[in-house]
Amino acid sequence: MTEFLRLIPVIEAIHIINRISPAVGTEHVSLTAAYGRVLAGDIRADIDIPGFDRSVKDGFAVNSADTIRASEAVPVPLTKVGHVTMGRGGSDLSINPGECAYIPTGALLPDGADAVVMLEYCQDLGDMVLVGRQVSPGENIISADEDYSRGEGVLAAGKLLNVQDVGVLAAVGVSRAEVRRRPVIGVISIGVELVPPDQIPGKGEVRDVNSYLCGAFVEERGGTPRYYEIVRDNPDELAALLSSALDACDAFLITGGSSKDERDITAGVIGSLGEVLAHGVALAPGKPTIIGKIGHAPVIGIPGHPASTRIVLSVFAGPLLQSLTGCTARREVKQKAILTRSIPSERGREEYVRVRLLGDEAVPLFGKSGLLNTLVESDGFVRISQGYEGLEAGSEVDVTLW
Repeated sequence: MTEFLRLIPVIEAIHIINRISPAVGTEHVSLTAAYGRVLAGDIRADIDIPGFDRSVKDGFAVNSADTIRASEAVPVPLTKVGHVTMGRGGSDLSINPGECAYIPTGALLPDGADAVVMLEYCQDLGDMVLVGRQVSPGENIISADEDYSRGEGVLAAGKLLNVQDVGVLAAVGVSRAEVRRRPVIGVISIGVELVPPDQIPGKGEVRDVNSYLCGAFVEERGGTPRYYEIVRDNPDELAALLSSALDACDAFLITGGSSKDERDITAGVIGSLGEVLAHGVALAPGKPTIIGKIGHAPVIGIPGHPASTRIVLSVFAGPLLQSLTGCTARREVKQKAILTRSIPSERGREEYVRVRLLGDEAVPLFGKSGLLNTLVESDGFVRISQGYEGLEAGSEVDVTLW
């Protein structure tokens, strides 16, 4: 077992988490369920897209050579030979020099045409069209395979599928996508003082907040939380719970039970069932964080105060879920801001300070890690590297948004 509170750097802790958290297995889902999932394999186009030259504007399909020197003052007359229809029927029409045909957006360019003149530059006289603008070859059209060629890579494994990606999957013939399954994360809170949210706490009791902080974070990052009953500071109870839950979970988040106190049991139980890889990280808040592994399952032990929990979720549970889901995208969003007040810090540890954004300014929210109000009022946090003794007011900082 790793010695208690032999502090390791944050980056080392993240490396440990990445090492013990291989991506979970895969499953196939319909396109209607693909949004927000992580793609398990590379996707290539099965056909040329588009499969034909098509118009991107409503107008008239022409041979561009017929429009040389055309202008509003001196329009070029062309014989109208018909209307291009959408779908397969559009392939029946062709034009010769001196001719044109009406074409809607997205329709197949007829044989003999190499450009489209937009409607606003044309005067339709029935059997004749006056073209008031010169066009170049390829103007207002998309050529066959200009978007994707058959066999071309479209989406890479590890892509977090967004709205556009789902549309692209449909375009390349993927009706069921192979994605990483959602990792199941066991969420356990420890503490004799904890009661469920639907109970009124008695003296010395508090409602269990951290289970739901953790569970919501897991869902946000692509996992499925599995909630367990509160453990009452009993090592045997925690050990039995972890042993019975191991087959159902890919990893565990355990809140409480990590500080240096005779009641704090998490490290001992992890060590008895598996291995404690780190107990104590050089960050504030969140110094007593535990990283371990039981069987196949990574375990993160999180300090019990809500502010500490929220920071540790971002700093450590985020990489855990990114590794388990195989996601290559960084989910954190950062925003530049100017610090309104100086933030003191101690060398030798990374510090994470919650801030509220007011326009382009970041207002530090100082408060004890057991308080909820700074979490609710904050928009994110500022990271102070362990080599710095704080940040000065007026400094430009990166705010990591929740």
